[in-house]
Amino acid sequence: MNNQPISTIFSEIRKLKKEKEAVILSHYYMPPELQILEKDGGVADFIGDSLGLSVEAIKVQAPNIIFCGVSFMAETAKILNPDKNVLIPDKEAGCSLASSITGADIRHLKARYPGVPVIAYVNTFAETKAECDICCTSRNAVAIAKSFESDTLIFVPDVYMGQNLKAKIESETGKKMILWHGSCEVHEQFSSASLGTMKQMYPDAEMLLHWEVPKDTVDESLHDHKGVLGSTNDILKYVGSSASKQFILASECDLGATLRGMYPDREFITPCFKCPYMKKINMANTLAALKSIGTEQQANYEISLPSEILKRAFTPIKRMLDFV
Repeated sequence: MNNQPISTIFSEIRKLKKEKEAVILSHYYMPPELQILEKDGGVADFIGDSLGLSVEAIKVQAPNIIFCGVSFMAETAKILNPDKNVLIPDKEAGCSLASSITGADIRHLKARYPGVPVIAYVNTFAETKAECDICCTSRNAVAIAKSFESDTLIFVPDVYMGQNLKAKIESETGKKMILWHGSCEVHEQFSSASLGTMKQMYPDAEMLLHWEVPKDTVDESLHDHKGVLGSTNDILKYVGSSASKQFILASECDLGATLRGMYPDREFITPCFKCPYMKKINMANTLAALKSIGTEQQANYEISLPSEILKRAFTPIKRMLDFV
């Protein structure tokens, strides 16, 4: 397969998608070749951020979903589509942030802070989601936090995203936020020093910062520079509305591929930190997952969750989708 032209592999995957009645959902952090829609000559049926993929998963009519993302995302698709087959090209595509907290941890938090609502970032595994009151993505976290009447909230697991949200929520509502100390091994690498050097090299560039970037880096980066702190979708929209031709990107490297595709007249500068888990997904194992449908090999790729977890995790995800 490695010697085949990419166009040949694309054609084989498109052919198999029809034969196997499958769709491919692909995250913005996927390798660039998996971020090309079928209508543009690629294989993806939908490309998006966590929230966009969650919404699209509900709309899927095909019986089989190939989820090109990490495992907690594929689990979310399965929770929303319990009667469909959801396959991930590599079951080892985990997440350092999702692994930082468990369902037992949530139960301990609830015992320590009785009655305090627990908001879980969607970057958590299903057994963790099942213990929470509501899930959120970086796109709707602020609206969800503001919606609670409680004057105290628990936010898990990303401490850096939590600190950035806390500053905004506490200043606008006075609500107190209790944080968990998990982090994303990609976004925590963006330091004030590294971005400061880039700002010196590109003084006219505007800053694009994800919620998961450490708060001190965010504060220093935006202190004397134009830019945005927000979700992937916020970043995409900001670039579209900006008059700048140059941007410093503080998020997963292959989001740059998305941005360059959407805005070919702009320049995006980034330290290019890549998520090792996202990069476990590639054209070869995506094709293998497709081929496995209807064979004994399907179990090697299929997401399977206990029925009780499927049922209990659905409620916080459904509540999250009410804020789309």
